[in-house]
Amino acid sequence: MSVELRGITWEHERGYGSVAASARAYREVAPDVEVRWDQRSLQSFADQPLEELVRDYDLLVIDHPHIPFAAEEGLFARLDGSGHDDELALLAAQSVGSSHASYAHAGGQWGLATDAAAQVAAFRPDLLPEPPRDWPGVLALAAEGKVLWPYKPVDAFSSLITVAAGNGEDAMRTPGVFLSADALAESMHTLRALARAVPAECATWNPIQTADALSEGTRYCYAPLLFGYSNYSRPGFRAHRLRYVDIPASRRGVRGSLLGGAGIAVSSRSRHTAEAIAHAFWLASAEVQSGVYYDAGGQPGNAVAWDDDRTNADSLDFFRGTRATLEGAYVRPRWSRYIELQNALSPLVTAALRDELTDDELRARLDAGVRATEGDR
Repeated sequence: MSVELRGITWEHERGYGSVAASARAYREVAPDVEVRWDQRSLQSFADQPLEELVRDYDLLVIDHPHIPFAAEEGLFARLDGSGHDDELALLAAQSVGSSHASYAHAGGQWGLATDAAAQVAAFRPDLLPEPPRDWPGVLALAAEGKVLWPYKPVDAFSSLITVAAGNGEDAMRTPGVFLSADALAESMHTLRALARAVPAECATWNPIQTADALSEGTRYCYAPLLFGYSNYSRPGFRAHRLRYVDIPASRRGVRGSLLGGAGIAVSSRSRHTAEAIAHAFWLASAEVQSGVYYDAGGQPGNAVAWDDDRTNADSLDFFRGTRATLEGAYVRPRWSRYIELQNALSPLVTAALRDELTDDELRARLDAGVRATEGDR
């Protein structure tokens, strides 16, 4: 008797094409298992309640900050101790930076890193022979009107964390404090200068919109902070290819970029838990990640695919060119209400970049948000 597994992912070639093509290939591995994928918007990917999704789906592509809440509420099946511990140990060894560990919580593994990303930089190699490698160089190029930067609230929030961490202070590591006054002021000084130099519409753009604009025309040639999408580095995806590189260096070099990416989890409500877990481990494996998953537009989470000559040759060295940034990325706090906190605080950063809040006002409100989640530490 055949088993049908339902999965939910996000609506982009990277999010949907990768898993849908892999599901078709899986029929050769497990002929009695059919995996059918639905897709949701990128915003819903971050916002839609997991309690709703686990009732309807066996497999979920999720953002790692959801893990603490899901684990504590019993929404996902635990993957360690499920009969795949040897595979789990191998995947831990094949992690890109902290990607694999970001799906663990309270001693258990609740997801597998099938997609790895962080804020990186991108440029048009046909327009810019070499990108700037530090923030003075970025701001000089921005002053020439050639730079784009998405600072829609969640991206502005991410950029503030990235810049502060690069300067030496990780956000939300001290109880009740988002960032110290000096760290916030220094980071906002850099980001305000950048915001004033890029087009006003960047305040409403996400990384996909920015990459689309950067890959068109000849006016803009560089973006210093945006989540990487290897699709834009591949032949034929857009009119012009983008090359992705490490973030601009700060005091800590290219360390501190906010870790993103996505992972696959299994609903604890699934009627086919064993089959769903088996598919998740297969999808995260090096062979699949380097093969059908990448070929269908995916951005692998497995380091074997990041080291692969073929995937790098096909993507203008996307993986090797950003690997140092991924290895030194900042992992967001492991709080069960972190997503709520991020959603509440992100608009404040964009408002401050528009000079609607002073640094003191911004810091007070960010700190208040952190204090409100102290119980989740």
